[in-house]
Amino acid sequence: MKILFASSEVFPYSKSGGLGDMSNFLPASLVKAKVDVEIITPYYKQIIKYHERLVYIGSKTLYIGNISTVVNYYKLKEGLLDIIFVQNQQYFERDNLYGYYDDDIRFLVLSYAALEYVDLMKKPPQIIHCNDWQTAVIPFLLDEHYRKNEKYKYIHTLLTIHNLQYQGIFSKDKYIYFNKDFDYTYIHFDEINFLKTGIERATMINTVSPNYRNEILTNSFGFTLDGALKKREKDLVGILNGIDYDVFNPETDINISTNFNNANYLKGKKANKKKLLEYFNIKDNGKPLVSFIGRLVNQKGLDLMLDILEDLIVVKDIKLVILGSGDYSYSSYFEYLLSKYPKNVGFYSGYNEELAHQIYAGSDMFLMPSQFEPCGLGQMIAMRYGSIPIVRETGGLKDTVLPYNKYTGEGTGFSFYEKSSYVLKDVIFEAIDLFENNKEEWNKLTERNLEQDFSLDKTAKEYIKLYKQIIGG
Repeated sequence: MKILFASSEVFPYSKSGGLGDMSNFLPASLVKAKVDVEIITPYYKQIIKYHERLVYIGSKTLYIGNISTVVNYYKLKEGLLDIIFVQNQQYFERDNLYGYYDDDIRFLVLSYAALEYVDLMKKPPQIIHCNDWQTAVIPFLLDEHYRKNEKYKYIHTLLTIHNLQYQGIFSKDKYIYFNKDFDYTYIHFDEINFLKTGIERATMINTVSPNYRNEILTNSFGFTLDGALKKREKDLVGILNGIDYDVFNPETDINISTNFNNANYLKGKKANKKKLLEYFNIKDNGKPLVSFIGRLVNQKGLDLMLDILEDLIVVKDIKLVILGSGDYSYSSYFEYLLSKYPKNVGFYSGYNEELAHQIYAGSDMFLMPSQFEPCGLGQMIAMRYGSIPIVRETGGLKDTVLPYNKYTGEGTGFSFYEKSSYVLKDVIFEAIDLFENNKEEWNKLTERNLEQDFSLDKTAKEYIKLYKQIIGG
């Protein structure tokens, strides 16, 4: 089985969120399962530091509307993975991954380049696995411009939707860059929609959790594409993401101060909590340490958090650690909390991989009250490190966190459904009460978290099943 995995970001070379993580972790797990996978991704500005390790393998001239541009292909062998970087200084070597006026052309360059790369391959892929809007037009371009070539004749496509909110919406006069007149199947609200184009043309489509697959078929979560998705409902599958258990392993993790396993987690959690609080100059007085790691955007449920965090600090004396960047309104609020309650609050503006691991290992509870969450990796990582998740019942959060039942003792975390800060506050109070007044039950809850299996090995098996279904194997 030969797969070409096309993504706009791949950890650790480029990353803005979970797409970057999955674009490394999933292909690596597939390769371990004996699937032949090559990743193709842009050569961004930060890739220059890896240049001496890259091997030049060829170039192609792309003709995109009235633009012609040359792309160079470089291969990086990283363990079992082959990563192909598409170099084009004009479109990719910039300070940021996204957010430019010509993002439509930039990712059409990537999409055309991925298809042209097939011509350089000894053996064509059976499937081009596309990810999110940045590569979602590949199925359309494949059908319209490459099918007559024998090498492309039998290639299938899979489109993975990591987050339906981001669709690649551009002015309809940009159709010239597709080298094909668009009919109105691909015009959405009088604009070109890259993601809808992929939904219409991909052999199959999947989302990153079963529950999110069902949610996006509704008006509430469909972001105007629920109609297009319903047309392809029989070709739409939900596969739960996973995490790399080698990278996120408290027993071997070099990023945390004290390693631990299921047998000695009490000692390990205590030592890591002490070190984390010291990092933020917070004194440990036995109160619960609550954490949040993520983008500071409305999607992550921050409006719910902002309404109640100060009350929790004042009334319950919780310790709070936040790591993330995003909207100024949220970051400025956390700066305010830090200045007002320096003995209770730690805030790191930006992203720091090492610190993130320390927070997972040191915190008692992990907040993730998202408005919507296609899958979410944070709650899985938190459970792997014995930090109890507090989540909203949406998307993959509902698939992965079983609500704690104080009568039966079952569950792996605390959850709620209603978009209400008061409901969230009640759930956090419930968690604090268990932490402070019933250590035996809290420890049992932690042990169940540590025993959960969200490894990518399980995820890879589901993708292999889907690949076989697509190619008829």
